[in-house]
Amino acid sequence: MKRLLIILSGLLCLTGTAFAQSPFTLDWHGFVNPHYYADSRSVVGGREDMMLFYPKPIQRDSLGNDINDGWKADMLAITARLGLRINGPEMLGAKTSAYIEGDFTGSTNATINDLRLRHAYIDMAWERYVTKGTKIRILVRRHRLLAGQYWYPMVIHEIMPMTNPLNMGSPFHCYARQPQVRYEYYLLGLEAVATASWQLDNMSQGFLNGAPTSSTLFARHSMIPELNLQLRWWGSHLFFGAAANLKTIQPQVSTVPTVAQQRERHSSFSWSLFGKYISDAVTVKAQTLLNNSLYEGCSLGGYLMLNDGSFEDWHFNTAWLDIERASGHWRPGLFMGYARNLDYGNTDFQQCFGRGHDLEYLWRIQPRLTYKTLKGLDFTAEAEYTCAGYDEPVANLRLSLSMVYAF
Repeated sequence: MKRLLIILSGLLCLTGTAFAQSPFTLDWHGFVNPHYYADSRSVVGGREDMMLFYPKPIQRDSLGNDINDGWKADMLAITARLGLRINGPEMLGAKTSAYIEGDFTGSTNATINDLRLRHAYIDMAWERYVTKGTKIRILVRRHRLLAGQYWYPMVIHEIMPMTNPLNMGSPFHCYARQPQVRYEYYLLGLEAVATASWQLDNMSQGFLNGAPTSSTLFARHSMIPELNLQLRWWGSHLFFGAAANLKTIQPQVSTVPTVAQQRERHSSFSWSLFGKYISDAVTVKAQTLLNNSLYEGCSLGGYLMLNDGSFEDWHFNTAWLDIERASGHWRPGLFMGYARNLDYGNTDFQQCFGRGHDLEYLWRIQPRLTYKTLKGLDFTAEAEYTCAGYDEPVANLRLSLSMVYAF
């Protein structure tokens, strides 16, 4: 950590000198976000359970006590973030920029508190504006090419829930990043977005050398990137669209000669409808997902290895709504999410891969209250109640307090 701080300090000093006469401009920004949270029972999650998905089922000890019941609390500041945007000169007729961002959540639970790459991409935009009146410029057409690590394609960042914890609405809303090539075409309010992405931190599950595990090898051996297509419409107060996603993996991979290589591929198709309404008074965001194996996106769903050795998806339907006051110091908000397992009760399989197969349903209600100083310092209190529909339903109440100092 000390070495990292020395390097960052040196970079800040050097950039002030080296870029003084350069066509490139640098914009450093980020935030520090200490976060306290307490749960009424044990949960399925990550990063010291700061990333909460849903409560664990009832598990009884020899005395009949539920070992997952009971309050526990923690405090972390691992989401502290530092980002750098580099704005460059026009090249090949396009506005050019690059972006690098990291935080300290680590890439796995074992590396928590280590510096992790969140975003790292090159952005090229070919834009055409028309002037209306004397001051208003209206974007009428844009081609945009983005290459690098960016939001997972099923994360529609324009409608991301405004909750404060690390899960940001997941597992009802996807939350992950992937290396990718993304192309956007915008014309008079209509936009098409096509993405081809690969895996790194968020990996598929499957059989590696005969044992179930998570690995990027299942996607790499398929030779087919994850493909996503979105159609969107932008208005002065409204934004809405639809997304379709195709993921292909090779569920069984061998890297040793003692295990036979199985080259059968399996594809999963998911789709989404989403929208946002913005006014001076309120911001409303919503989404529904037909979720067929979006485990890599920190969501629900997965696939099964059947008794005959073939593979098929099991499906979740997910919907959520987020509302927040859009102005003033006090910003009350509410997140509500619901998910239903469309294949609940199916036990005719050898192996299950994914998240939430033992749930019939999942729902969450999450009110919050934020006080904004409007100078970069925010305070938020949240109550997050999540009910999980196991054979014996259980619920968890999370109470959290956080501060954000953005710069």
